[in-house]
Amino acid sequence: MVFDSSSGFRLPDGSVLSPDASMVQLERWESLTPMQRLGFAPVCPEQVVELASPSEGGPPCATGWQRIGRRGAILGWLLLPHEQAVEVFYARVEPQHLEKLEVQEAGAEFPGLRLEPPIRPCPMMRRLSMKHWKRP
Repeated sequence: MVFDSSSGFRLPDGSVLSPDASMVQLERWESLTPMQRLGFAPVCPEQVVELASPSEGGPPCATGWQRIGRRGAILGWLLLPHEQAVEVFYARVEPQHLEKLEVQEAGAEFPGLRLEPPIRPCPMMRRLSMKHWKRP
């Protein structure tokens, strides 16, 4: 399931996560009761995308991604349009800062999901393509 910025998730520590875009494996989403799906669902998305403003970035964001990764997120993309770059966060792996991005494949956990340039300073993500995303 793909979610936009109007969605929120209640993490196991009680905090709420409301990323710009996110994905939850369909089987995990369907395992929630209809009541759990209302409001802030008690699940951590596997993939999280955030669009940073020029005032964001740096260690506080990295710390936030590590916290989310410990709660179940597998992949995070922090889009930095003011730098034309992206920070890529994998659970339990050192973050990568990628500039002059060509195409960023999400990897084996998210077949068909990729981020394509350009990453420009604008209020919305240009292209986030997903083709039949299904966790193996």
